[in-house]
Amino acid sequence: METSAHVIRVRVPMRWSDMDAYGHINNVEVIRMLEEARILAFGPPGGTGAPGTEPPVPLFNTVPPNTQSLVSEHRVKYLAPLEYRNVPADVDIWFSSVKGASLAISYLVLDPVTNKPCVKAETMLAFVDATSGALQRVSAAQRELLGRYTGPSVFA
Repeated sequence: METSAHVIRVRVPMRWSDMDAYGHINNVEVIRMLEEARILAFGPPGGTGAPGTEPPVPLFNTVPPNTQSLVSEHRVKYLAPLEYRNVPADVDIWFSSVKGASLAISYLVLDPVTNKPCVKAETMLAFVDATSGALQRVSAAQRELLGRYTGPSVFA
C-alpha cells in the first residue's frame, strides 16, 4: 500500500525480547506493536499516564471523562516474517470505519529496511462508560476529527 493523505505513519520499536526462536517478531508481540502504534497515533486513553507530546490525531483527548476505550476485536494476517531489527518498524495506521458506537482501525506493518509489508491488521474499538458499561456513541466532533484519516479497510 502506498502512503496516502489518510494514513498516519508511526515508528514502533522492536525489542530484543520480542523475537522468537526463528529471529522473527513473535505473533503475540505484533499485537503489542499494534497497541503501541494506536497510542503513538491517537494518544493514550484518557485518565492513563502522565501528559506527554500531542499525538498526530488526539482522538483519546476527545472522549468524555470516565470513558474507557476498549478493543472488541482484532483481525491479523501475517504476510511475511517481521525480522527483528534494532530500528523501529514503520506502521501505517488509519480508520477504516466509523460506526455509531465503534471504530475500525487498519494497520500495515512494514519492515523498516526493505519497506516490505509484513502484517496487515484491523482493530475494532468501542468507547464504554466505565461506571455503567454502556456503549457511548461516536460524537460529531470525533467524526470530524477522524474524517481526514479514514480510508479503505486493509482487508478490502
